[in-house]
Amino acid sequence: MGLEEEDSIEQAAAARRERLKALKAAQELLDTPDADDSAKTADDEDDEAAQESNPSMKFRNYVPQAKELQEGKLAPPVLPKFEDPVAAVPPPLEKKEDPFLNIAPKKPNWDLRRDVQKKLDKLERRTQKALYKLMEEQEKEKQLAENGDNGIED
Repeated sequence: MGLEEEDSIEQAAAARRERLKALKAAQELLDTPDADDSAKTADDEDDEAAQESNPSMKFRNYVPQAKELQEGKLAPPVLPKFEDPVAAVPPPLEKKEDPFLNIAPKKPNWDLRRDVQKKLDKLERRTQKALYKLMEEQEKEKQLAENGDNGIED
């Protein structure tokens, strides 16, 4: 250890001693009786001595076995009756549903539709294309028929 470290440790220890002395002095000031307390009469001192010999303890939940402590036994506190205003009002009558109705699906074939949906979409597109081709063919036949009728009249 260097000389500087020893000096810093000694300074820290000295500062701590000073703080402890200050704390002890403050504690002594708090413990000293005030001027009012020093003016007690002899009767007050006798009352305090009597109270120290007979401690006044209050027992609510404990039954003491010592006879001198039996006087401190108190009756347990009585709690007032609590009435819950929410529980007092009966709930409105509701229709009772069978809980198993909610478990079942609304439509019995929903799983089949889910599994076949891709194929149905593909068929729908093909059907639309086929209908479009049929309409085009009918339009061509109609135009040919009109053109043929127009050509005969000329």
